[in-house]
Amino acid sequence: MEVFGYRKLIAYQKAKEVVKRTYKLLKKFPAEERYAMSDQLRRASVSITSNIAEGINRYSVKDKSHFIEMSYGSLMEVSSQFEIAEELGYITAEERLSMDQLIEEVARLLSGLQKTYKPSTD
Repeated sequence: MEVFGYRKLIAYQKAKEVVKRTYKLLKKFPAEERYAMSDQLRRASVSITSNIAEGINRYSVKDKSHFIEMSYGSLMEVSSQFEIAEELGYITAEERLSMDQLIEEVARLLSGLQKTYKPSTD
């Protein structure tokens, strides 16, 4: 098993784009959100990549699958919070749409990865 093999995964690389774009968009949020939604968005976005990295390096297929599921959950959390951020006027509709497109891409990649690690029912 390659220790840093997760870095080669397109899902991981695209998830890093979610993190970087999240940090960039958070600079537009008002100061009063610094310890509320901004903090949660930072944690959730970083959790996507962290769970991919941790899961890929687990030995059991069940553990790998579990961490990919956790990554997907964090991705959906980011999606939900950016939807709210748009409604609150923190980001534009165009910025949310662009983020949604990236999130959809990562979701598809995670889904494909999940199928690879689903425990067999044989």
